[in-house]
Amino acid sequence: MNKIIALVLAGGRVGELGPLTYYQPKSAVPFGGLYRVIDFPLSNLMHSGIEIAGILSQYRSSSLIKHIGIGAAWDFVGRKRGIVMLPPFKGASAADWYNGTADAVAQNLDFIHQNDPQLVLILSGDHIYKMDYQPLIDYHLQKDADLTIVFKKVMPEESARFGMARLDDEDDETGGKVIEYFEKSTQATVPWASLTIYLFKTAALFDILKKAQKNTRLFEFGKDIIPQMLGEFKVYGYKFDGYWGYTRTLTEYWQTNMDILDTPGKIDLKNWEVRTNLANRQIRDRCPARILEHAKIKNSLFYHGCKIDGVVNHSILFPGVRVGKSAHISDSLIMFDVYISEGARIENAIIASDTVIGKGVVIGAQASEVGISASDNRALTVIGEGCRIPESMIIEQGCVIYPFRQEEHFPGQRIKAGDEIK
Repeated sequence: MNKIIALVLAGGRVGELGPLTYYQPKSAVPFGGLYRVIDFPLSNLMHSGIEIAGILSQYRSSSLIKHIGIGAAWDFVGRKRGIVMLPPFKGASAADWYNGTADAVAQNLDFIHQNDPQLVLILSGDHIYKMDYQPLIDYHLQKDADLTIVFKKVMPEESARFGMARLDDEDDETGGKVIEYFEKSTQATVPWASLTIYLFKTAALFDILKKAQKNTRLFEFGKDIIPQMLGEFKVYGYKFDGYWGYTRTLTEYWQTNMDILDTPGKIDLKNWEVRTNLANRQIRDRCPARILEHAKIKNSLFYHGCKIDGVVNHSILFPGVRVGKSAHISDSLIMFDVYISEGARIENAIIASDTVIGKGVVIGAQASEVGISASDNRALTVIGEGCRIPESMIIEQGCVIYPFRQEEHFPGQRIKAGDEIK
């Protein structure tokens, strides 16, 4: 068997996620009631039998480092197994910050050298999907490819958001040779979107990075590396037709969570066998959820340590959430240890961990009255971690409250639609 290692690109902060990534990288953001976003690629690696991984992280990494630990949750512990955090570093010839995906890998060529693999699998740490990488590896070896990129077909109007490719054999269900590649171009009319999953022959990876460093200051695989490889290297595309959740914006992140509830089997967390670190936030030590006398729960998920005495509809509650009597929650994502007081109403919202919602607070007001879908950015209200929302406060649709805002930070009893509290 060919020796393979994985590099997981997990260090970035995406501005579109606003307060959710103010103190942590996107890959560490909670997802689905129990998990973190990075749990999905790490679980895929475990199930695919890939036993050595490096996590390339740079932005506020403490929460990610704590979550990964020694990698025991994903079975990365053993004589020939391991997971390593790879932050940027200062040195005579290395930059002190990652300047893009390709630069991040180039700064860690020593890690690849030390493990001496034949293949290097490079993954994004912030996508939601289930994939066995072994068929991808088999296809790559069959074609003797220098690089194989995983693609998924998307609608033409979405092409400007992705790296897009044309493959030479559209009738081949497995894949084809990449003959054109466009990075986030509004002019691209090709159907295949890159999922930021790259499988390199190690020698080819070293070769192209050295060439790119001579010609330009390399930054990104999509923009700077892949176009240089076409025509000179054997570049193939592998077609993926399973569920793939893109979580770049708040709306996409919210919708990907809601897909767990809306379409059974679309995101099947049980059958996907996603692993997470149950020691993080003491998940494994919490008592069972308690459903009290006045609770009414419909089409929702809730986990350990929750205490519910209100109405919860089409929502996901992380461990430790407490819902007071006569409180109403709908179409919302409520993260770890949020306290929702009696009589509060939350609609079309994301509430980050350790926030306290006072009595009678209304969050996401007017969303249903004006007929705006929660899939519209204007309707989604987001409250960062550790906030204290005063009693009887009204926070209208589309508002953003940044982390650790306390009662004295609010200018009045009503926050108008679309306003931000920083």
